[in-house]
Amino acid sequence: MASRLAGKWVLITGASSGFGAAAARAFAAEGSRLLLGARRMDRLEQVAAEARSAGSPEVRSQALDVASTASVDAYLAWVRTVAERVDILVNNAGGAHGLESVAEGRDADWEAMMQANVLGVLRMTRAVLPLVPHDAGGMILNIGSIAGRTPYENGAAYCGSKAAELAITRSLRMELNTVGIRVATVDPGLAETEFSMIRFKGDVERSKKVYAGTRPLVADDVAEAIVWVASRPPHVCIDEMVIKPTDQAAVHKLHRRPV
Repeated sequence: MASRLAGKWVLITGASSGFGAAAARAFAAEGSRLLLGARRMDRLEQVAAEARSAGSPEVRSQALDVASTASVDAYLAWVRTVAERVDILVNNAGGAHGLESVAEGRDADWEAMMQANVLGVLRMTRAVLPLVPHDAGGMILNIGSIAGRTPYENGAAYCGSKAAELAITRSLRMELNTVGIRVATVDPGLAETEFSMIRFKGDVERSKKVYAGTRPLVADDVAEAIVWVASRPPHVCIDEMVIKPTDQAAVHKLHRRPV
């Protein structure tokens, strides 16, 4: 039986690494056609090649910075030249910067998170919506975090940005209720990607401590969940999915084994 995703156009932001790259390969294996965007074009082209090898009949890639309205507009102008529609938008681009208290926080970190995690989702969704078909299984799928549901100390800006993503998702679902476009969020817990390396400005030792003694999620685990949510029948919407490793009962409740 052919996959429901075969031949569908899937647009993935932040596709050069982590969840985005893994999702590109996973959708490719389902026979989806891909529109990939990210800032790092060298790595994006590598992911595009992997997606072709995984089975995608068509893969297109172009530079994209969701923190820039001009970049988003230019990207969508390009999309219109290569695809007649976008069946599924995966708003994945974003990240965490710093782990300081509000009293010690830096404007540059806050602005980077708000631009990518919040405004980036809004910009991309606004730009792509005219290309999403109605009543045909179209979907806006946002990548959130358990941090948007349970805040923690020294994470005010990141937690706030992901709480905003959750609110945007819920609002958008109501706005699109009459046109048959599904809106979902997949919210991972502890997952070992470049996330901590970026948050800690390349501090390898500090990054490794985040996962020490645990078996965290990996990007492929989250990609599998993303594809499953997107591949439900058109009349089925998985509104919200929280996915955590078994070692994580809650944000602060982690089972760590002796290292």
